[in-house]
Amino acid sequence: MHVSIHLLGTRPNKPMDFFQIQENDTSVRKEVIAGLTTFSTMAYIVFVNPAILSKTGIDFESAMIATCLAAATGSLLSGLLSNYPFAQAPGMGLNAFFVYTVVFQAGYSWQGGLAIVFISGIVFILLTVSGLRAAIANAFPPCILHAIPAGIGLFITLIGLNNAGIIDINQGPIIDILLSEPTYEPGQLIDKVNTAPPQVLQFGDFSQPTTYLAILGFLIMSVLMIRQIKAAILLTIATISIISLVLGVTQLPSEVTYSSLDLSPTFLQLDFGQLFPSDNTSLFRGILDLCTIIVAFTMVDLFDTLGTLYGTADKGGFINKDGKLPRMNRALLADAIATTFGALMGTSTTTTYIESGAGIAAGGRTGLTVVVVGILFLLCIFLAPLAGLIPTAATAPALVMVGVLMLGAVKKINFSDLEEAIPAFLVIVLMPFTYSIANGIGTGIIVYTLIKVVKLDLRSLNPILVIIAVLFIIKYILL
Repeated sequence: MHVSIHLLGTRPNKPMDFFQIQENDTSVRKEVIAGLTTFSTMAYIVFVNPAILSKTGIDFESAMIATCLAAATGSLLSGLLSNYPFAQAPGMGLNAFFVYTVVFQAGYSWQGGLAIVFISGIVFILLTVSGLRAAIANAFPPCILHAIPAGIGLFITLIGLNNAGIIDINQGPIIDILLSEPTYEPGQLIDKVNTAPPQVLQFGDFSQPTTYLAILGFLIMSVLMIRQIKAAILLTIATISIISLVLGVTQLPSEVTYSSLDLSPTFLQLDFGQLFPSDNTSLFRGILDLCTIIVAFTMVDLFDTLGTLYGTADKGGFINKDGKLPRMNRALLADAIATTFGALMGTSTTTTYIESGAGIAAGGRTGLTVVVVGILFLLCIFLAPLAGLIPTAATAPALVMVGVLMLGAVKKINFSDLEEAIPAFLVIVLMPFTYSIANGIGTGIIVYTLIKVVKLDLRSLNPILVIIAVLFIIKYILL
């Protein structure tokens, strides 16, 4: 009870008393070291997030600055509101959903996509303040919850392999393996009915040095992670970037100037106009599309955040004897506010990072840990003029490795029970195979609901789950 009152605003005797350093059996030195550790394991997002978002036409440098600002805001709020060492940044998986589902498949511009992220952030805030965010989480069966990160992991791996040049993905659900010539310009939308590429699997040649650099990067990253080097991903990105410079694949800029720090290409560029079509005949369809996208955004962020919170909280011993995480809503509120702020800056949804566990393992026990992380992300803004030195070959291995880590969630699915295995399997495979995170989530929810209805096991169905299933069914009927 003392903790809650203290964090709600009683005046501490010393500045660091705010974080209750002594009560949590830690020290300022430990917290700072833990912050440095957490930051080193997740700093790759500074380069990887804009690399993904830029496929929509978003300015890379501006997206990098927005990423740093959103990560700093989320981490600072997390530390100050909840006093937990849970760091935040724009999420992997959520950025892929933004690019490949919202923009490439649903057809919104990146400006319209940012408007959707902003709306979802407001929805997150309302759900968190009202307590409905936890209620929604309780409505979903564990098999769906564990399948979502696994499916996103495969989807992100697909993107990483494509960026590495190992495979070539036609825009949509058709994949051409090892094509020597791309069939479309990156980010280009195609008419799937009239101009869909042929369903052909062809072998090509590995003539591009970037492909070999990406493969080398994955091998280096694997070795470093197996040896439990904390900053394995960041070190690999730096190593491949240096090798790329030495080989002449990447060119040094003629000059580096900090006057180029410019957020204006993405700052307040949200376009709400395209969310609601002026044509009355398509208004209902537009609203339905918007609702299902926001629902999918909410599901991905909600379960990713909750899973990360409980996973890292358990490692730090923050779970109470009732199996609950005190002050959880404050941590959820931090990512909701950061998501809304990040959309205004020009980046996708912000969420809690599993890499926070590295800082907890290093001794982090209070919010001071992630305040340090937030400050370091602010300092990263000054790296923006050097962002052009980071080639795709350096960030692609990081996407594949994130996929490796996220796929581990499948071990929590009971595949011996077909009632769980079938919907979970559909969630996992349909995300990469249909090139849509929303399709995977929607199909899994529909099939799970139908199985329960056929079995007349209606008591196990939560009304919230049924409503979401109906929304997706209506969406698919109108396709």
